[in-house]
Amino acid sequence: MSITSTPIPLDAPVEFRWSAFALDVLELTKPRIALMALIAVVVSGIVARWGQPDVWLMLHAVIGIALVAASASASNQWLERELDLAMPRTADRPLPSGRLTATFVAVFSVITAVAGLCYLIRFTDPITALLGAVTWLMYVVIYTPLKTKTWMNTGVGAVAGAMPVALGWHAVGGAWDARMAAMFCLLFLWQFPHFMAIAWLYRDDYAQAGMKMLTVVDPTGQRAGVQAVLAAAALIPVSLFPVLYYPGLGSLVYLAAALLLGLGQLALSIHFFRSRTERSARKLLRASLVYLPATLLLLVLLLVLHP
Repeated sequence: MSITSTPIPLDAPVEFRWSAFALDVLELTKPRIALMALIAVVVSGIVARWGQPDVWLMLHAVIGIALVAASASASNQWLERELDLAMPRTADRPLPSGRLTATFVAVFSVITAVAGLCYLIRFTDPITALLGAVTWLMYVVIYTPLKTKTWMNTGVGAVAGAMPVALGWHAVGGAWDARMAAMFCLLFLWQFPHFMAIAWLYRDDYAQAGMKMLTVVDPTGQRAGVQAVLAAAALIPVSLFPVLYYPGLGSLVYLAAALLLGLGQLALSIHFFRSRTERSARKLLRASLVYLPATLLLLVLLLVLHP
């Protein structure tokens, strides 16, 4: 690794060096993705127990799942360190930039995975830990290698991305019913408009690294646009399903807001399909980042307003 042209003074504060190291470790965990997953875990736990979950049990689930998710993200970056180096948008990540070593990241991944699974076994139950292990394997062992082999990797990644629903649901002892299936489908389908927008924006990077994203296999973007539109359309009835279980004023509020969010995302998906420009992709990406947390918040409000 080359020495920087501006050497750090010998009397530089130790706290600064440790803070930079801590930020690199945090980046390994992909905190924004992890936060979205943990929000899904919490909301799933709340919905599973009809608005009255065991708070301590849910907290233990969040801690254990956060550790497993951190391991999965770090393992993903360990496996893709050479691919990340080939893409401008990821070349400055801790591993390809050389700020963290491959050995450190491998050890970090093992420790967080073992700690997370053991924590889930101890403070929730073995089935929740098993679901966590399945999610880790699906994301690291199946999805990550598939990215260089087939465009269908997105579907596998979407299943792994929806697994926090099952984890949160089971951790609090919720019965596996149609409500859980609807929430799982919600997270699964949401990822297609979200990922297709990202895949279009960074299609040149993916092609340079040899990743078989749909926008690389089909450079016209038509197939990516179709997937975004179909998933956004399917999300509307799926998102409205919970009103069948919560009659009353709360359902009307939820129905109106969820319908508005769904139609908005669908309109931007259609716009992306028709134009396939960076501007339309960025609009769809922003809409997807609003849609999911807003819909999950609406589910919580629906429970609060339900008599």
